[in-house]
Amino acid sequence: MAIVTGAGANIGEACAKMLAAQGASVVVADINLVGAERVAGEIEAAGGKAMAHFVDLGDEASIATMVATAVARFGRIDVLHNNAANTGAGQMMQDGSLAAMDTAVWDAAFAINTRGTMLVTKHVVPHMIAGGGGSIINTSSGVSLLGDVLNPAYSASKAAVNALTRNTATQLGRANIRCNAILPGLVLSPVARAQMTEAQLAMIQRHVLLPRESVADDIAGAVLWLASDLGAFVTGQIISVDGGICHHQPHYADMLDMMAAMPG
Repeated sequence: MAIVTGAGANIGEACAKMLAAQGASVVVADINLVGAERVAGEIEAAGGKAMAHFVDLGDEASIATMVATAVARFGRIDVLHNNAANTGAGQMMQDGSLAAMDTAVWDAAFAINTRGTMLVTKHVVPHMIAGGGGSIINTSSGVSLLGDVLNPAYSASKAAVNALTRNTATQLGRANIRCNAILPGLVLSPVARAQMTEAQLAMIQRHVLLPRESVADDIAGAVLWLASDLGAFVTGQIISVDGGICHHQPHYADMLDMMAAMPG
């Protein structure tokens, strides 16, 4: 039985559907209940088991209700995918210059991305312990490791998720609970495309080592592995699933251009 937050679209939707396709009963949790109901309906139409549930990660009571309802419906919790994040266009567009940072923008990033992840974990862990263990997978981000010219609040909140991941793994390992983080690069969801120009997308793609764009199923495959017994001895890890964008020299794309221009 798995809970996936932020599962009403994009990465969370792909993860919920892939887990369900492999036999998990899935709670499709999202602040966007319409999206969650659509995803849960599509899972059930394909022969899987799913339940949509509203959750607001900024409200601990909402989180507690979601977890209690999930346990009442399915009896246990084996997998938690903390995927939801505050990535709305308004939030991300205001997350720019540190010198002009509105504290409300900074606090909003941490309230959902970090505090929300901690609170869902807090309420799920007792049920995992009662069931003999489980797997927690946090969605972090490649920007949690490297500096950039934009989105410092988002980056810092995701770096905190990395630290939370390692602490969760350390505290709960003896209870047979594993915790790992997935660090996506740019996953070209409709939301991401709407927020970026074609020139920005092309620039980022020039730095990806593999010859294609990332899609949500790339992240879902890693989540499935960590949720399954194939990842049974993996915990406390910060795993990049980004096509290698964070694993080369900063002049990689420029070198490719120079080499392409050389005769022979």
